[in-house]
Amino acid sequence: MRDTASVRGHLPDENPGFVGRRMELERVSAALAEHRLVTVTGVGGVGKTRLALRAAHRAAERYPDGAWWTDLGQLDGERLLVALVADSVDLADHTPGMAATGLCRRLADDRLLLVLDSCEHLAEPCARLVAELLAAAPGLTVLATSRRPLGVAGEETIALDPLPPAGPDALALLRRAAGEDFPAAGPAGEICVRLEGIPLALELAAAQIRLQGAEAVRDQLGSRLDAAPGARFDLLAHTERVWPSRHQTLRAAIGWSHELSTPLERLLWARLSVFRGPFDLASATAVCTSGPLDRATLPEALDGLVRASVVRPPDAAGRHRMLDTIREYGATWLDRTGEAGTVADRHAAHFRGLAGRAETEWHGARQLRWYRTVDAHHTDLRTALDRLLRTDPDAALDLVGSVAFAWSCRGRLREARDGLEQALLLSEARGRVRARALWALGVTLVLQGEFGPAQDVSERCAREARHAEYAEPAGAGAETGAGTETGAGTGSGRDRPGDLTLDAAALAGLLALTTGRPTAAHVVVGHVLDAARGGPADSAARLRCHLVRVFALTGLGRLAEAREKALRLRALCEELDEHWTRTALEYQLALTGLLEGDPVAASGHARAMLEGTRRLGASLGVALGLDVLATALAAAGEGERAADVSGTGEAYWRSTGQPRRGLPGLRALHEKYTDTVRASIGEPAYEEIFVRALTGLPQDGLDRALRGPGRHG
Repeated sequence: MRDTASVRGHLPDENPGFVGRRMELERVSAALAEHRLVTVTGVGGVGKTRLALRAAHRAAERYPDGAWWTDLGQLDGERLLVALVADSVDLADHTPGMAATGLCRRLADDRLLLVLDSCEHLAEPCARLVAELLAAAPGLTVLATSRRPLGVAGEETIALDPLPPAGPDALALLRRAAGEDFPAAGPAGEICVRLEGIPLALELAAAQIRLQGAEAVRDQLGSRLDAAPGARFDLLAHTERVWPSRHQTLRAAIGWSHELSTPLERLLWARLSVFRGPFDLASATAVCTSGPLDRATLPEALDGLVRASVVRPPDAAGRHRMLDTIREYGATWLDRTGEAGTVADRHAAHFRGLAGRAETEWHGARQLRWYRTVDAHHTDLRTALDRLLRTDPDAALDLVGSVAFAWSCRGRLREARDGLEQALLLSEARGRVRARALWALGVTLVLQGEFGPAQDVSERCAREARHAEYAEPAGAGAETGAGTETGAGTGSGRDRPGDLTLDAAALAGLLALTTGRPTAAHVVVGHVLDAARGGPADSAARLRCHLVRVFALTGLGRLAEAREKALRLRALCEELDEHWTRTALEYQLALTGLLEGDPVAASGHARAMLEGTRRLGASLGVALGLDVLATALAAAGEGERAADVSGTGEAYWRSTGQPRRGLPGLRALHEKYTDTVRASIGEPAYEEIFVRALTGLPQDGLDRALRGPGRHG
């Protein structure tokens, strides 16, 4: 779920360096008006992404359901293609079934523009997916960029050539990139001609102009491009057979930039190619240091690559990235050095460690910070997981078990389930690491509504927890990456349940609650809590069990007791600065308020829950919160506001790929009070407000829902 925006959809900000391309932009715009699939083709570095982004911004207002951007360059295989596209259109798909089904359902009735950038390495799976989506969604238009056409029926292909080398646009791009107003005649014009107007090559040349001056760059390029083909740094091999001379020029320009880099910069360039997403200095240092490239020399080498435009300058969060074409060149050098496997292993180890730290920090004041860190590094965590699934399945199980719960909270249920199921199948690890992965898989299945498989996983989780806490020798879990938390489960003896058993009970209780069995939920968590040592705030597992017990008390109608325990738990969460459990408690307190006939209190708690779920980016939580707020408003007789919030809630439910869900008690209350306000304001008025909210911007509807009386204490 994205922050509030003034338009529906999501497109990256445009590059301020966009120059020329007026005729090409008109061609793309005209093609989008007449064709449902438009593919911009051309060599790497020719400007396909920039043109597509400019065209998408220009066309966005024609699509009532928005323009949405998907960067496919971060994928190195097709396994997560559908998940990435779904995430890019804000589909937090919680449904089971075939991978593309939920995405087709999400787009079926919408009129939107979907941009798929960098399709060439996934051309065949992209073609299959696009064909399926176009067949399922009559209002969908797809704009793709690729080095070759996708080959889908009805595809309109627009071949993008470099800028005219002797024309004003190539020179304007060089001027803007170099920050210097060169005359048309002279070294700058010759550089444009020698580099054949290829935008990426011109940017690399501009970086060297800033360092050496235009005359020196012209002379160096002359010696390189006039050389025999075998001496032109022809190191990038691609499967396409089009535009060979221009590709050769681009390779020569990148190779020239490589030669001008210092030995340490070249080494860093190669090693940085293992990152598929943005990276910060800390990650670059952890992955790329060894030999002459150490903690003292790496920052200077990174600065040098930034000055040469090989690495993009840091964004507001301090993260760098490389363009795909330049990263591919670095990967070629990394392979030639024989370090590819070693650096990939360091990359995987680093992100496994980051995942472990995120899990450790989940219970405490840094929960939100680490939750956002996991989200920011999502691409490279997936890359690390894929590496470990091939090389070290036990480590893969440890990594995915550490982050899967955060992925599920974020709505990435398919990726969490896929990674957990693969790792559990391939790994033979026992003990804590397996019990934790089974717990995370069980939660994911419950959120998907797969209650049968969830029951099986819940039972396996309980058995594995017993094995780890009572059957294994002390300290055995450390061999599978368990870390220090195992001690919380075993203590000095083995006569009491630890955190693994507590989490297994919490999973069983969650499953019982969602299938309408509050008594079973109360019994299972009560049994382990009564036997365990420690207070509610001693660990995340204890807190989760206490949360389940509060919901069970609510379901049993013991409302005063449930409210009192919830308020005490919320106070503990506020002391810890813990967000996830606190948000869930606000939901429970809103339910209690409704059941006790206090809709004002329920509204305040529902808004507090919505604020928390928005911070967590949890679209399912937002949908649940909007339902309880709409019910509270209806119970208070605020029919128009209830209709507005309910329509917004329906929009968020659709973004999860499933029909409205929630605890059985809330569903009954929602239907009861909604029928009342429909009658009070009239069916036509209610439907008009509901549909207006449903078809408007969901973020705007959420903002309206959050405007109201302050939260109840």
